[in-house]
Amino acid sequence: MVRSLAEGYPDAHCELDFRNPLELAVAVILSAQCTDKRVNEVTPALFARYRTAADYAGADRAELEELIRPTGFFRNKTNAIMALGAAIVDKHGGEVPRTLADLVALPGIGRKTANVILGNAYDVPGITVDTHFGRLVRRWGWTAETDPVKIEHAVGELVPRKEWTMLSHRVIFHGRRVCHSRKPACGACFLARDCPSFGVGPTDPAEAARLVRGPETAHLLALAGVPGSATTRGAAG
Repeated sequence: MVRSLAEGYPDAHCELDFRNPLELAVAVILSAQCTDKRVNEVTPALFARYRTAADYAGADRAELEELIRPTGFFRNKTNAIMALGAAIVDKHGGEVPRTLADLVALPGIGRKTANVILGNAYDVPGITVDTHFGRLVRRWGWTAETDPVKIEHAVGELVPRKEWTMLSHRVIFHGRRVCHSRKPACGACFLARDCPSFGVGPTDPAEAARLVRGPETAHLLALAGVPGSATTRGAAG
Protein backbone atom coordinates (compact mmCIF):
# COMPACT_ATOMS: atom_id res chain seq x y z
CA MET A 1 0.00 0.00 0.00
CA VAL A 2 2.91 2.33 0.68
CA ARG A 3 4.18 1.82 -2.87
CA SER A 4 0.69 2.32 -4.29
CA LEU A 5 0.27 5.56 -2.35
CA ALA A 6 3.55 6.79 -3.82
CA GLU A 7 2.24 6.04 -7.30
CA GLY A 8 -1.07 7.72 -6.56
CA TYR A 9 0.38 10.85 -4.99
CA PRO A 10 3.95 11.36 -6.25
CA ASP A 11 3.71 15.10 -5.63
CA ALA A 12 2.00 15.04 -2.23
CA HIS A 13 3.05 17.92 -0.02
CA CYS A 14 2.02 20.15 2.84
CA GLU A 15 -0.99 22.08 1.55
CA LEU A 16 -0.29 25.09 3.75
CA ASP A 17 1.65 27.87 2.01
CA PHE A 18 4.84 28.96 3.81
CA ARG A 19 8.36 30.19 3.11
CA ASN A 20 10.11 29.48 6.40
CA PRO A 21 9.67 27.55 9.68
CA LEU A 22 7.99 30.46 11.49
CA GLU A 23 5.39 30.92 8.78
CA LEU A 24 4.68 27.19 8.83
CA ALA A 25 4.27 27.16 12.62
CA VAL A 26 1.81 30.05 12.46
CA ALA A 27 -0.08 28.51 9.53
CA VAL A 28 -0.49 25.20 11.37
CA ILE A 29 -1.89 27.00 14.43
CA LEU A 30 -4.36 28.79 12.15
CA SER A 31 -5.37 25.50 10.50
CA ALA A 32 -7.04 24.19 13.67
CA GLN A 33 -10.76 23.78 12.89
CA CYS A 34 -10.15 25.49 9.55
CA THR A 35 -9.39 24.39 6.01
CA ASP A 36 -5.93 24.80 4.53
CA LYS A 37 -7.51 26.72 1.66
CA ARG A 38 -8.94 29.35 4.02
CA VAL A 39 -5.64 29.61 5.90
CA ASN A 40 -3.81 30.18 2.60
CA GLU A 41 -6.21 33.01 1.81
CA VAL A 42 -5.37 34.72 5.10
CA THR A 43 -1.62 34.22 5.41
CA PRO A 44 -0.30 36.42 2.55
CA ALA A 45 -1.40 39.61 4.32
CA LEU A 46 -0.47 38.17 7.72
CA PHE A 47 3.05 37.18 6.68
CA ALA A 48 3.58 40.52 4.97
CA ARG A 49 2.70 42.32 8.21
CA TYR A 50 4.55 40.04 10.65
CA ARG A 51 7.93 38.75 9.51
CA THR A 52 9.68 37.71 12.72
CA ALA A 53 8.88 36.05 16.01
CA ALA A 54 9.41 39.43 17.68
CA ASP A 55 6.77 40.95 15.38
CA TYR A 56 4.21 38.42 16.62
CA ALA A 57 5.27 38.83 20.24
CA GLY A 58 4.74 42.58 20.04
CA ALA A 59 1.70 42.56 17.78
CA ASP A 60 -1.29 44.79 18.31
CA ARG A 61 -3.83 42.23 19.50
CA ALA A 62 -6.82 43.82 17.78
CA GLU A 63 -4.99 44.07 14.47
CA LEU A 64 -3.80 40.46 14.61
CA GLU A 65 -7.25 39.22 15.54
CA GLU A 66 -8.78 41.03 12.59
CA LEU A 67 -6.25 39.58 10.14
CA ILE A 68 -6.87 35.98 11.23
CA ARG A 69 -10.60 36.30 11.99
CA PRO A 70 -11.67 34.27 8.89
CA THR A 71 -9.90 31.18 10.26
CA GLY A 72 -12.23 30.98 13.28
CA PHE A 73 -11.41 30.88 17.00
CA PHE A 74 -9.35 33.97 16.27
CA ARG A 75 -9.01 35.12 19.88
CA ASN A 76 -7.54 31.83 21.05
CA LYS A 77 -5.33 31.64 17.98
CA THR A 78 -4.12 35.20 18.59
CA ASN A 79 -3.16 34.25 22.14
CA ALA A 80 -1.29 31.20 20.88
CA ILE A 81 0.56 33.03 18.11
CA MET A 82 1.64 35.94 20.33
CA ALA A 83 2.78 33.54 23.05
CA LEU A 84 4.62 31.46 20.44
CA GLY A 85 6.46 34.51 19.17
CA ALA A 86 7.45 35.55 22.68
CA ALA A 87 8.72 32.07 23.57
CA ILE A 88 10.77 31.80 20.38
CA VAL A 89 12.38 35.15 21.11
CA ASP A 90 12.99 34.50 24.81
CA LYS A 91 14.17 30.89 24.60
CA HIS A 92 15.53 30.40 21.11
CA GLY A 93 16.95 33.71 19.97
CA GLY A 94 14.12 34.33 17.54
CA GLU A 95 14.63 31.09 15.58
CA VAL A 96 12.13 28.22 15.49
CA PRO A 97 13.88 25.26 17.17
CA ARG A 98 14.81 22.10 15.29
CA THR A 99 14.05 19.36 17.82
CA LEU A 100 10.81 17.69 18.79
CA ALA A 101 11.42 18.29 22.49
CA ASP A 102 12.00 22.02 22.02
CA LEU A 103 9.09 22.43 19.64
CA VAL A 104 6.47 20.74 21.82
CA ALA A 105 7.53 22.96 24.72
CA LEU A 106 6.39 26.03 22.76
CA PRO A 107 2.89 27.53 23.23
CA GLY A 108 0.43 26.31 20.62
CA ILE A 109 2.73 23.55 19.35
CA GLY A 110 1.71 19.95 19.97
CA ARG A 111 3.37 16.81 18.71
CA LYS A 112 1.44 16.83 15.43
CA THR A 113 2.42 20.42 14.68
CA ALA A 114 6.01 19.73 15.68
CA ASN A 115 6.23 16.85 13.23
CA VAL A 116 4.79 19.04 10.47
CA ILE A 117 7.48 21.66 11.13
CA LEU A 118 10.30 19.12 11.38
CA GLY A 119 9.31 17.25 8.25
CA ASN A 120 8.46 20.19 6.01
CA ALA A 121 10.66 23.03 7.20
CA TYR A 122 13.73 21.13 8.40
CA ASP A 123 13.59 17.88 6.42
CA VAL A 124 13.61 15.81 9.61
CA PRO A 125 11.38 12.72 9.09
CA GLY A 126 8.18 12.78 11.12
CA ILE A 127 4.73 11.19 11.06
CA THR A 128 1.85 13.64 11.22
CA VAL A 129 -1.16 12.00 12.83
CA ASP A 130 -4.14 14.17 11.98
CA THR A 131 -7.74 12.96 11.81
CA HIS A 132 -7.32 11.68 8.24
CA PHE A 133 -4.14 9.76 9.02
CA GLY A 134 -5.53 8.12 12.15
CA ARG A 135 -8.78 7.15 10.43
CA LEU A 136 -7.10 5.61 7.38
CA VAL A 137 -4.43 3.57 9.14
CA ARG A 138 -7.13 2.05 11.34
CA ARG A 139 -9.27 1.26 8.27
CA TRP A 140 -6.27 -0.40 6.69
CA GLY A 141 -5.55 -2.44 9.79
CA TRP A 142 -2.11 -0.95 10.31
CA THR A 143 -3.01 -0.31 13.94
CA ALA A 144 -6.02 -0.38 16.23
CA GLU A 145 -4.69 2.46 18.37
CA THR A 146 -6.69 5.67 18.73
CA ASP A 147 -4.13 7.75 20.65
CA PRO A 148 -2.13 9.86 18.15
CA VAL A 149 1.23 9.20 19.80
CA LYS A 150 0.61 5.45 19.86
CA ILE A 151 -0.49 5.59 16.22
CA GLU A 152 2.69 7.47 15.35
CA HIS A 153 4.88 4.85 17.01
CA ALA A 154 2.93 1.90 15.58
CA VAL A 155 3.14 3.16 12.00
CA GLY A 156 6.75 4.21 12.50
CA GLU A 157 7.61 0.58 13.18
CA LEU A 158 6.06 -0.49 9.87
CA VAL A 159 7.62 2.07 7.56
CA PRO A 160 11.28 3.14 7.12
CA ARG A 161 12.04 6.42 8.87
CA LYS A 162 13.13 8.16 5.66
CA GLU A 163 9.58 7.72 4.30
CA TRP A 164 7.67 9.10 7.29
CA THR A 165 7.09 12.65 6.06
CA MET A 166 6.01 11.71 2.54
CA LEU A 167 3.85 8.86 3.83
CA SER A 168 2.05 11.36 6.07
CA HIS A 169 1.34 13.63 3.11
CA ARG A 170 0.14 10.76 0.94
CA VAL A 171 -2.16 9.28 3.54
CA ILE A 172 -3.65 12.70 4.27
CA PHE A 173 -4.09 13.36 0.53
CA HIS A 174 -5.91 10.03 0.17
CA GLY A 175 -8.14 10.84 3.13
CA ARG A 176 -9.11 14.17 1.62
CA ARG A 177 -9.60 12.95 -1.93
CA VAL A 178 -10.83 9.35 -1.84
CA CYS A 179 -11.17 7.69 1.58
CA HIS A 180 -13.67 10.09 3.14
CA SER A 181 -14.89 9.67 6.68
CA ARG A 182 -18.58 9.01 6.10
CA LYS A 183 -18.66 7.84 2.50
CA PRO A 184 -15.33 6.62 1.09
CA ALA A 185 -15.09 6.10 -2.66
CA CYS A 186 -14.40 2.36 -2.36
CA GLY A 187 -15.41 1.43 -5.90
CA ALA A 188 -13.04 4.02 -7.38
CA CYS A 189 -10.09 3.51 -5.02
CA PHE A 190 -6.77 2.27 -6.37
CA LEU A 191 -6.06 0.66 -2.97
CA ALA A 192 -9.27 -1.38 -3.00
CA ARG A 193 -7.62 -4.78 -3.61
CA ASP A 194 -5.45 -4.40 -0.50
CA CYS A 195 -7.97 -2.68 1.77
CA PRO A 196 -9.59 -4.78 4.51
CA SER A 197 -12.37 -2.20 4.82
CA PHE A 198 -13.46 -2.30 1.18
CA GLY A 199 -17.23 -1.90 1.07
CA VAL A 200 -17.58 0.71 3.80
CA GLY A 201 -18.50 3.10 1.00
CA PRO A 202 -20.14 2.61 -2.41
CA THR A 203 -18.54 -0.17 -4.45
CA ASP A 204 -20.14 0.73 -7.78
CA PRO A 205 -17.34 2.40 -9.80
CA ALA A 206 -19.51 5.07 -11.36
CA GLU A 207 -21.13 6.04 -8.06
CA ALA A 208 -17.82 5.99 -6.22
CA ALA A 209 -16.08 8.04 -8.93
CA ARG A 210 -18.41 10.94 -8.20
CA LEU A 211 -16.99 11.08 -4.67
CA VAL A 212 -13.35 11.50 -5.69
CA ARG A 213 -12.06 15.04 -5.25
CA GLY A 214 -9.02 17.12 -6.03
CA PRO A 215 -6.77 18.01 -8.97
CA GLU A 216 -5.48 14.43 -9.21
CA THR A 217 -8.96 13.03 -9.89
CA ALA A 218 -8.34 11.78 -13.44
CA HIS A 219 -5.05 10.18 -12.42
CA LEU A 220 -6.57 8.48 -9.37
CA LEU A 221 -9.53 7.10 -11.31
CA ALA A 222 -7.23 5.81 -14.03
CA LEU A 223 -5.15 3.98 -11.42
CA ALA A 224 -8.35 2.46 -10.06
CA GLY A 225 -9.32 1.29 -13.54
CA VAL A 226 -12.59 3.19 -13.61
CA PRO A 227 -13.87 3.00 -17.20
CA GLY A 228 -13.62 6.28 -19.08
CA SER A 229 -12.05 8.03 -16.11
CA ALA A 230 -9.29 9.68 -18.11
CA THR A 231 -11.75 11.56 -20.31
CA THR A 232 -14.92 11.90 -18.26
CA ARG A 233 -13.41 13.34 -15.10
CA GLY A 234 -11.43 16.53 -14.73
CA ALA A 235 -9.87 18.30 -11.81
CA ALA A 236 -12.54 18.48 -9.15
CA GLY A 237 -12.74 19.71 -5.59
